[in-house]
Amino acid sequence: MAPVKFGVGQSVRRKEDDPLIRGKGRYTDDHSPGGELHALMVRSPHAHAKFKIDAAAARAMPGVAAVYTHEDVRDLGNLPCLFELPDGKFITPPYPILVSNEVRHVGDAVAFVVATSVAEARDAVEALTIDWQPLPSVSGVKNAVKKDAPPVWADQPGNVLYDTAIGDKKAVDAVFAKAHATAEITIVNPRIVTNYMETRAVVAEYDAKGDHLTLTIGSQGSHRLRDILCQNILKIPVEKMRVICPDVGGGFGTKLFPYREYALAALAARKLKKTVKWVSERGEHFLGDAQGRDNVTTARMALAEDGKFLAMDVDLIADMGAYLSTFGPYIPYGGAGMLPGLYDIQAFHCRVRAIFTNTVPVDAYRGAGRPEAAYVVERLVDAAARKLGMTPDAIRRKNFIPPRALPYTTATAKVYDSGDFAAHLKRAQDVAGWKEFPKRAKAAKKDGLVRGIGLASYVEVCGTMGEEVADVRLDANGDVTVLIGTQSSGQGHLTAYAQIIADQFGITADRVHMIQGDTDQVATGLGTGGSSSIPSGGVSVERATRKLGAKLKEIAAEALETGVGDLEISDGAIKVVGTDRSISFADIARRASDKSKLVASEKFSSADGTYPNGTHVAEVEIDPATGVIKVVNYVIVDDFGVTLNPLLLAGQVHGGTMQGIGQALMEQAVYDASGQLVTGTFMDYALPRAADGPSIQFETNNVPCKTNPLGVKGAGEAGAIGSCPAVVNAIIEGLNREYGIDHIDMPATSERVWMAIAEQQKRHRL
Repeated sequence: MAPVKFGVGQSVRRKEDDPLIRGKGRYTDDHSPGGELHALMVRSPHAHAKFKIDAAAARAMPGVAAVYTHEDVRDLGNLPCLFELPDGKFITPPYPILVSNEVRHVGDAVAFVVATSVAEARDAVEALTIDWQPLPSVSGVKNAVKKDAPPVWADQPGNVLYDTAIGDKKAVDAVFAKAHATAEITIVNPRIVTNYMETRAVVAEYDAKGDHLTLTIGSQGSHRLRDILCQNILKIPVEKMRVICPDVGGGFGTKLFPYREYALAALAARKLKKTVKWVSERGEHFLGDAQGRDNVTTARMALAEDGKFLAMDVDLIADMGAYLSTFGPYIPYGGAGMLPGLYDIQAFHCRVRAIFTNTVPVDAYRGAGRPEAAYVVERLVDAAARKLGMTPDAIRRKNFIPPRALPYTTATAKVYDSGDFAAHLKRAQDVAGWKEFPKRAKAAKKDGLVRGIGLASYVEVCGTMGEEVADVRLDANGDVTVLIGTQSSGQGHLTAYAQIIADQFGITADRVHMIQGDTDQVATGLGTGGSSSIPSGGVSVERATRKLGAKLKEIAAEALETGVGDLEISDGAIKVVGTDRSISFADIARRASDKSKLVASEKFSSADGTYPNGTHVAEVEIDPATGVIKVVNYVIVDDFGVTLNPLLLAGQVHGGTMQGIGQALMEQAVYDASGQLVTGTFMDYALPRAADGPSIQFETNNVPCKTNPLGVKGAGEAGAIGSCPAVVNAIIEGLNREYGIDHIDMPATSERVWMAIAEQQKRHRL
C-alpha cells in the first residue's frame, strides 16, 4: 500500500486540540451531576505536632453534612507504597487517610468537611477546635541525617528508610587507588512542585440501590486508582467502583497516584448517599500533592591520563518527605541504575539512602529519577574535562560506548540495544555553531556580558510500566475505535493511535476514536507513566489493528467470493487486488453475523525497556552586574528510534525542555527551619514563561530500537532530562572562563549567580 497521508511519520495535527482551544474540554471540575455536596480538607499548619480535635461545633453548623476525623475513618486502609528493595524489605510507616494524633508535615490531613456549599464547608473548618502541641521538626536531608536530628518516625533510626548500594564498592576503590586523577562534585537537585494546569479533583457518586460508586477523577490512569482504592483502602470488591477520567490538564507523574481525598470522597458519598465533590485549590497543591526531585549527591570519577573513565563512585541521598508515596522509594534507587549514562564505565558503585523529613512526600516527577541521574553524570563529566584540561565534547567522545559495542550491558545491568551517541553530539554541535562560539563570546564581552556554552548527552529508560492491552473495534458506520488503558493528559494519544491505525487501514484520522479512562468500558490498563504509552500501548494498538484487519478480510472474502490472499485494505475498504471490486468497512460491519469478528485485542510488555538518548546544547548570556541569565540558543538532537508524528514529538520535547530550564534557573520548593513551605504560592515559586526560553532547534538522529516492534524508544520525558545539565554546564562554562567559578547549584537564580561572582571577585581582591 502507498504511504498514508495520515499514517506513521506524518505531521498530523492533534485531533484533541479543537475542543480544548475552544473551551469545550470537559475536566473533573466541569462535572456537576446536580445536588452534590462540597468537601474541604483540613490541613496541619505545623510541620510536626501532636493534636486533639473537637468537631462538635462544626458538625452542628448550618449546611454541614459531615465532619470526618481519624476516628470516623480508622477502618480504612493506608495509602500503600508499591516498592520493595530487591535485597530486602524496609519498614513502611503508615500513611493514614486522616491522621489520628500526630501530624508530620505542613499540609498533613486531619479532617474532611462536607457541606452543601464550599462557603459553608469553609465556615465549618474555621469552627473546628484543634489543640496543637508543636514538636521538633527537620527539613532537608543534610539536616535529617545529623546525629541530633529530630526523628520524623520514632522507629526509623536516624530518619533513614533504607541504606543500600548497587555495584562493586571494592572493585571501584581499587581502581580509584591507582587512577591518574579524580574528578569530584557535590550537587543539589532541588525539590520541585509539579504545578500542572488543572489541579486535582474528584466527584464521587453513589448508587445506593446497587451499592456502587462512580468516581470522576483527573488522573493518569483509572484502573490503578480503582484497584488501590478498593483493595487497599476501602476494602470493597473492584466491581463496586467505576473510575472515569475525563480530560486531564497535565500530570507529569504526580497525578498517577492515589490521594487521600479520593478515598474520603468515596467514603462520604457512601455514608451520606449523596454525591460529594472536592476540588483542590492551587495553594493546596503545594501542600498536599507529591513533589519531585530533592537529592543531594556526591559523585567521583576515576580518570586515566588520556581522559578515559575508569570508575565511578556515587553517594546519593534522597528526600522522601514524611510519608512514602506510591513509588517514592523507587525513584532514587531506579534512577541510580542510569548513572553510568552513555559512557563505557566498567567499575561502578552507588550508595543510595532514602531519608525522612517533615515535608510533603516526594514521588515520580517527569523523568522519575532519570533526570537526576543525567544531571549527576553530565555535571561530573564536565568537571572531569576541567580536571584534565580537555574540552567537554572531546572527553565525551573519548568515553562514549561505540556503536560496534551495542548491545552493551552497563555496570548496572541496563542493556542499550542501539544508537550512535557521537553522531548526535556532533550534529548538535554543528547546528549550535559550536566552533564559532568564541567569536560570540568575544562580542558579548564587549557589551559587558558573559557568554557560556554547555552540553549534555543523556540516556534514559522508557516503556517499563508493564503489559498494556488494546482493543481495536470496527464500528457500525465504518469508523474505528480503540479502547486502551493509557491515559492522555496532553500528550496526544488519540492522534498517535489514529496514525498507527491509519497506517494499516488507510483511513483519515477523523474516523478513528478512542475510549480511555473508564474502568467499565476498558477492561484493563496501566495508565500513563514512564513514557510507556507508545512503546507499549502503541505496539498493542498496531498488533490489534493488524489482527482486526485479518478478521475483516475473512468477512470480505466471503462477500466478494474470493480468497483472503487476493485482498488488500486501503481507504477504509477491502479491495480485490488489481480490480475495482471492493467492500467498505461499513458494509463489512453490517454483514458480520458474529460481532466478535469486528474487534481484536492484543497486548505488549517491554520488560527490558527502551533507551532514548540525545544531546542538548545550551548557550546562555549572563549579565554580571545583575546575575540575570538569558538562554540565547538551544539545540537538541535526539534518538527516539522512530518518529511517529514530528509535531507531537516536538511538542513533547519543547515542553519537557522548558520544564528543565525552569528547574535550572528558577524553580525550588524551599522549607524553612521550622518546616514551613516558604514557596507555597506563585508569589514565591517561579515558573518559566515563554519569554524565559529560547526558540528551540530540534531534530532527530534516529536509530531504530531493536527491542521494540515499532522501533520506537519513547520521548515524553527526554526534554526534562537533557536540559538541566546542559543549561547549568553552560552557565558554569561562562563563569569558569571569566571568573574561575566551577560550581553553582540549581536553581541558578540571578541572586545566586550575582553572589557567586561577587564572592569570587572579593577573594581575588584579598
